[in-house]
Amino acid sequence: MTGTSERPELKTERLLLRQWRASDFEVYQRYYSDIRTARFVGGVLSPDRAWRHMAAVVGHWALMGFGYWAVEALETGTFVGCVGLWKSHGWPELELGYWLTEATAGKGYATEAGQASLDYAYGVLGVDTLVSYIAPSNARSKKVAMRLGATLETEIDLLDCGRHCVYRYDKFKAYNR
Repeated sequence: MTGTSERPELKTERLLLRQWRASDFEVYQRYYSDIRTARFVGGVLSPDRAWRHMAAVVGHWALMGFGYWAVEALETGTFVGCVGLWKSHGWPELELGYWLTEATAGKGYATEAGQASLDYAYGVLGVDTLVSYIAPSNARSKKVAMRLGATLETEIDLLDCGRHCVYRYDKFKAYNR
């Protein structure tokens, strides 16, 4: 997997997984400024650090040919979160990651977008294995991973991110749900 100029968009029943826009930053920064939401994604960031973080997410596409999509609710056209694939330098394995705004939590968006990301990883990128690294106290993300067919494999110290559970997705289960 290497960098490519192709930056696909995916559409589900209720969501558009699309490329990033500068206008997404207001919601992105608000998410990263709140300890209740940011605690599971590395912690609170200043507006400048949040901008740099979002720029890194955008840049991941250029360097790796895949990344996190901005998630938009089709019904409203509103940016509601971030879902996709991550494998930065030093990251142990390709990860399926996701976060959604508090206002959209509990609507099944993470599962819906996560399934589209799984399908893309296995069907388009041709990967054989995929995991989610989830903080031990992040019950919501664990439920999403399990709904997507992942099973808890182990716990690891994830670089400078602390202790994380490793939820592994089974390629066969992903295609036979």
